[in-house]
Amino acid sequence: MISNRQLFLEHQAQTSDFPMLVEISHAKGVYMYGPEGQKYIDLISGIGVSALGHQHPAVTQAVKDQAEKHMHVMCYGEFVTDPAAQLSKALADTLPDPLSVTYFLNSGSEATEASLKLAKRFTGRSELISALNSYHGSTQGALSVTGDEKMKRNFRPLLPDVRHIRYGNIEDLQYITKRTAGIILETVQGEAGVQQSSQEYWTAVRKRCDETGTLLILDEIQAGFGRTGKFWAFEHYGIQPDILLCAKAMGGGMPISGVISSHEIMSTLRNNPILGHISTFGGHPVSCAASLATLKAIQDEKLVESVDAKAELFKSLLTHPDIEEIRQIGLMMAVKFDSFKRNKAIIDKAVELGVISDWFLFCDDSFRMAPPLNITEEEIREACDIITQAIEATK
Repeated sequence: MISNRQLFLEHQAQTSDFPMLVEISHAKGVYMYGPEGQKYIDLISGIGVSALGHQHPAVTQAVKDQAEKHMHVMCYGEFVTDPAAQLSKALADTLPDPLSVTYFLNSGSEATEASLKLAKRFTGRSELISALNSYHGSTQGALSVTGDEKMKRNFRPLLPDVRHIRYGNIEDLQYITKRTAGIILETVQGEAGVQQSSQEYWTAVRKRCDETGTLLILDEIQAGFGRTGKFWAFEHYGIQPDILLCAKAMGGGMPISGVISSHEIMSTLRNNPILGHISTFGGHPVSCAASLATLKAIQDEKLVESVDAKAELFKSLLTHPDIEEIRQIGLMMAVKFDSFKRNKAIIDKAVELGVISDWFLFCDDSFRMAPPLNITEEEIREACDIITQAIEATK
């Protein structure tokens, strides 16, 4: 019989010449299991997706219950379904006014695409600004505002009238002008290796957008839903966006994303043209049911309140002299080594020993950690012990 690994290599598209080839048969909690009984601690949650770990009972039950009622009908803002309506209200309840309207989509890239169209449509302007070393997705519009030329050069031409500025650099905010439709920024830069900016910077960004009539789009596709120790990362900085993007952890393992804005801004998609943005599967009932269960579990289990203590435990246990730096905000963490070669060796060894991690697209000398928010103290200690063993074994 042909193995799944052979089928994968022969018939499933890969995105690198060296796929990890970790075969998973089932998963529960923070653990994933291979077909031969291998056991792995999932320290990256599918790149921030499985914020409640695997098979959280509330999410699993919500998926089953909704599937027994109905799956796809017609979604994108035309039919009324209970999961989407309830989820949109629950999201609005986590946010300040006027962020009260959500357009549901299927992935982070799609949310980025919709937000760029929305900014252009609302302002009537064409210029878009984003940051160097940012990552906003792989579709052509999202790639256009992604701030790394290596990712883009072989796919040009991309969107015109896009400018990139330095993240965290107040001087560069002068490039936001009255011809700028929107500036899209990650509240915390993820693929740059968990890079943060200052309160002063975010205050200046908000002020400059207000002065020029530019829409501030905050990409919290990785940072939202409790990852940073606040439900939304922008809460750390006392500002708020005009458009907010979320995905990944939002679905508890199911594919879903959201573009959240005000009634005034979002209403521009209704006309000229009618159906200004549509998505066949946007607002899928099963994904919305999973998302609502995820949101409620994060709140009911008070997981956001536990994030900082868990992050501090990770930092207190990872003290090996070969670790050059740990950058983190909540449970969004990057552990820096002296080179990609060393980091890759440690990642590979950690997988062999039973911990799943990865590097960052634009920061390959750093070891990614974004574990489920409900990881326990015992599981953190187990993971850190394995990481330390991996560091020692690759000296």
